[in-house]
Amino acid sequence: MEHPEPEVRSGGIVAVLAVAGIVAALMQTLVVPLIGDLPRILDTNASNASWVITVTLLVGAVATPVTGRLGDLLGKRRMLLFCAFPLVAGSVLCALASSLVPMIVGRGLQGLGMGMVPLGISALRELVPPRKLGSSIALMSATMGIGGALGLPIAAAVIENTSWRALFWGCAVLSVLIGLLIWRLIPATPAMAPEGRFDFVGAAGLGVGLVCLLLAVSKGGTWGWGSSTTLGLFAAAVVVLVAWGWWELRTRDPLVNLRLAAGRQVLFTNAASVVVGFSMYAQSLIVPQLMQLPESTGYGLGQSMLAMGLWMAPGGFVMMAVSPIGAKLSAVRGPKVTLFVGALIIALGYGSSMFLMGSTWGLMLVVCICSTGTGFAYGTMPALIMSAVPPSETGSANSFNTLMRSVGTSVAAAVVGVVLAQMSFDAGGGHTLPTEAGFRTGLLIGCGVALVAALIALAIPGRSPATIRVEEDDIETAPARV
Repeated sequence: MEHPEPEVRSGGIVAVLAVAGIVAALMQTLVVPLIGDLPRILDTNASNASWVITVTLLVGAVATPVTGRLGDLLGKRRMLLFCAFPLVAGSVLCALASSLVPMIVGRGLQGLGMGMVPLGISALRELVPPRKLGSSIALMSATMGIGGALGLPIAAAVIENTSWRALFWGCAVLSVLIGLLIWRLIPATPAMAPEGRFDFVGAAGLGVGLVCLLLAVSKGGTWGWGSSTTLGLFAAAVVVLVAWGWWELRTRDPLVNLRLAAGRQVLFTNAASVVVGFSMYAQSLIVPQLMQLPESTGYGLGQSMLAMGLWMAPGGFVMMAVSPIGAKLSAVRGPKVTLFVGALIIALGYGSSMFLMGSTWGLMLVVCICSTGTGFAYGTMPALIMSAVPPSETGSANSFNTLMRSVGTSVAAAVVGVVLAQMSFDAGGGHTLPTEAGFRTGLLIGCGVALVAALIALAIPGRSPATIRVEEDDIETAPARV
């Protein structure tokens, strides 16, 4: 397979794909500063307005494995361009929306663009020289955290100084720019599975199962964990996903190759993705609340939304800065070791919060420590996945791994929500606030889950750096599939 050998060209490819990943990730935290105002803006109640956030999660989770498989069948560049269109259309629709339904549709379209990150990671295998592959994958993997961290302060600043509609118009312009950069600077990538067929039944089954599961997890706290709706959705998810697995094992061209996914390396890497996703997201739910609660509580820090976003933004830059360090560690000791170290660093960050949560500087340090560990861990997962699957399955396998991270973040939101709701006090006026003990419990849960991730990393088969380099050389010399 031909690789773009000139350093400038490969560097430009990595830069474009990384920026595309950051823009796609921005969509996740884009509307967080608007949460309190959405019922007024859309003339609806708070429960209905929460769908503006939930729909992006659901659509992104369903679309990611689908776009990944289509990337294998049709080429990654083609699907990257495809993902840019709903980002533009969704942003424009949200900018023009004055009621709930158009906003939800627009946010759903933005969720379709989330497939850019795993697609970009998979494309690197075909477009970047092997000697730069590790660091490029690590940087691309970090874009989810970078985009999420930058989204809060940028969105808060825009909303405080201009109309909220300007936020979505800006996203539309960024999405158009990304589409043009991909079209002009990313070389065409071959279809790695040109003779395969798209598994429509598998896509529908996985979509229905994921919607049932993630809807129950994300809305269970609102509907009641013992409600018939929540329990019915959990039951439906189990039935549909079991039937989906049966189908995937028997169809010739599955959406997700479960036999490969059952291999020890892929299986434990995906398991680690779930728990690392949980531990990464727990602190991003707890720290903003601690920063914004009034000082009168005795533990809140009384920061504005914009100030909170600025205090948390360094975490995104730290994740970007440590990604090449993690890649070097993987080159020397293997990605399994980097994943293990990353999980321990996340646990250290949570542990340090027990002593640092009393100040904004302390919480910023906690965020930076956790981001360091997340950067290490996220950067290794695609490398572990791609070294265990053939090129024809790269897009599908990476997308499924990204889906596992999303499941982890959804479960984190549910668990942290339950803990903070149960450990709260009446603040008057019908409002309740989490107690300091509730926040500490949530942070300790994050620490424990990160330690579980470290144990899972130890169960991944050991791979020597030499073996990985041999596989990379095989990738480089493999003939292109047309």
